[in-house]
Amino acid sequence: MSISLADAAALLQSGDRFCILLHAYPDGDTIGSGYALCRALRALGKQANVRCAHAISPLYGFITDRCPPQAFSPQTYVAVDVASLPLLGQNGEDYAGKIALCIDHHGTNTGYARHTLVDPAAAATAELVLSLIDCLGVPIDAFLADCIYTGLSTDTGCFRYTNTTATSHRIAARMMEAGANVARINEAMFDVKSRSRIAIEKSILDTLEYYDDGKIAFITITRQMREQTGVADGDLEGITSLPRSVEGVLVGCTLRENDCGEFKVSVRSREPVNSAQICATLGGGGHPCAAGCRLACPLPQAKERLLSACREALASLNI
Repeated sequence: MSISLADAAALLQSGDRFCILLHAYPDGDTIGSGYALCRALRALGKQANVRCAHAISPLYGFITDRCPPQAFSPQTYVAVDVASLPLLGQNGEDYAGKIALCIDHHGTNTGYARHTLVDPAAAATAELVLSLIDCLGVPIDAFLADCIYTGLSTDTGCFRYTNTTATSHRIAARMMEAGANVARINEAMFDVKSRSRIAIEKSILDTLEYYDDGKIAFITITRQMREQTGVADGDLEGITSLPRSVEGVLVGCTLRENDCGEFKVSVRSREPVNSAQICATLGGGGHPCAAGCRLACPLPQAKERLLSACREALASLNI
């Protein structure tokens, strides 16, 4: 059931022990949003922890190290930036019926939580979490500012993507005034790469394939590539933008093999192509310019299914 900001705040006020769930393969928005909400709840005298199916990259240590876990049994589960239960990871279905509140900005949210606070117009879930924190009456300190700025900047590509709004810039300015270390965050998120990340980028470029006169581009990340380079899952953030960055590409797709042999698909597109519509035909969803899904089949079949969906999308637009 969809609820208002005030009702979501009242729900959080009524609980005492919270577990905040992030989506698998966590990015800056789910991490920043989750830890911001965790700190805000603790500021209200409540117990709160953040949980994720995958390890969070040390890159986000400036957030995670400042909000260590507490020892308690959770009473209330809250999901942030999680559009559907499977996105919680391999055991996501274990949370079915247990999640009291989902805070999200994906228009494809499946409504799996008992209560949802969803706004597809928000550039990042961090924007909604900030509004909720304000509604709870928790002052924004430097740590909260770092969290919110991280979520907002990563989901907007440092304010370059089409989802960026005037509100996004106003929030960024407010977080700077509250003490966000913008220079450090931008450097960590957008400028610095590990040696293993550089090594796997070289391998990934060898997999780059073009289709339909270069309108569609695929890259592939296999388990073997990850093992050979030693790259951590969290160190792959942003790699999905690589195929779309090529001149002339309207749809850039990344097929990333997980440890179970399934493929996590990320689709990035340019207007007027809708990534969410492409992924919806494959059981996924997301935003118009950034979406995803999972394909539980061998790589050749995964590529065939994904390419077919991309071609259907282009054909529907007479491209």
